[in-house]
Amino acid sequence: MTSSYSRMLALLAAVPAALALAATPAAAHHAMDGAMPSTFAEGFISGLAHPVIGVDHLAFLVAVGVATAVGAMPLWMPVAFVAASAAGVGLHLALVDLPAAELVIAASVLLAGVLLAGGVRVATGAWLALFAVAGLFHGYAYGESIVGAEPTPLYAYLAGLVIIQSTLAIGVAVVAGRAFSALAPRLAGAAVAGIGFAALVGQVVPG
Repeated sequence: MTSSYSRMLALLAAVPAALALAATPAAAHHAMDGAMPSTFAEGFISGLAHPVIGVDHLAFLVAVGVATAVGAMPLWMPVAFVAASAAGVGLHLALVDLPAAELVIAASVLLAGVLLAGGVRVATGAWLALFAVAGLFHGYAYGESIVGAEPTPLYAYLAGLVIIQSTLAIGVAVVAGRAFSALAPRLAGAAVAGIGFAALVGQVVPG
């Protein structure tokens, strides 16, 4: 059972890395090829897909789940991140500007990955602060593809975002909590850190 759970967690950690290799820049943040969702179904599907095909977003969700398990934190911690991301979408819809959003997102992924890979003991309050700040910026990025949409696809998009993020982050937390190998969470952190580093380099290096 122990090795089975460890392999499962390693697989979860490898998913973002595999997507990073397969995804094109255009596909990374747009489930509808950049088109505005116009129906409930399109909005819901776009909301479900956005955090999955956005490799940096998916990596952070994995980090949230693993951190929750490693720190023996309550399962409302991932929900706090999801709530903050919903607030971030709201900020974008309200036309509030969050500067350097993509840079902060990349840095948040790198930081979470480094903390996990290094086995650093982080207080619950510190993780909560990271989840809250990162959630605002990740959510702000999510809002880009839905600004200007009609209410029906907009609400469906938000519902999809909340459902998929909660499912993934809590699911990873449950799996990671059963992966008794101390190495598995650190390997997951290393994969997340690698994605964060690549995203950060992409933001600071021209071209």
